[in-house]
Amino acid sequence: MNLKIVEYPDKKLREKSVKVEKFDEELHKLLDAMYPVMINTNGIGLAAIQVAHAKQVLILNIPDENDEQSEDNLIEMVNPVITNETGETTYQEGCLSVPSFYEDINRSEVVTVNYQDRDGNTKTVEAHGLLSVAIQHEIDHLNGVLFVDKLSYSRRKKFEKEYKKFQKERNTTKK
Repeated sequence: MNLKIVEYPDKKLREKSVKVEKFDEELHKLLDAMYPVMINTNGIGLAAIQVAHAKQVLILNIPDENDEQSEDNLIEMVNPVITNETGETTYQEGCLSVPSFYEDINRSEVVTVNYQDRDGNTKTVEAHGLLSVAIQHEIDHLNGVLFVDKLSYSRRKKFEKEYKKFQKERNTTKK
């Protein structure tokens, strides 16, 4: 399965992902194919919609204290639902679908998430810190929401201008 990151402003990123009903080989292939895409693009999370699959599937791999991402720490979430949120934190977020742009975003500090693993087993995790932020960011993707949508009106306008300039420069260097 050859996957490619879908980049803003592609309308695919605004699609709402559908619940996974079949926990089959096709789902396993998608999950297996998503991991190298995320790692090779220096990501810590990736939603299936970011690789053009509108399914409620996401993966996360938060770097350890040595800033390494061992595959042993990979979390695969299918049909994730946040059941509880507490506290507030601000974190500088980036996104593989919005390259080279980072912004402080307010999120819940702690989240409890119910989800299924690749085999359909029900799991629950209480996440803090960066894991909590990453889960919220990726679940937003499943709902067609990007982190830039959370910016103030004036900051969003500034982002749009900066991003158009970035895309123009990048397209010029690709030629």
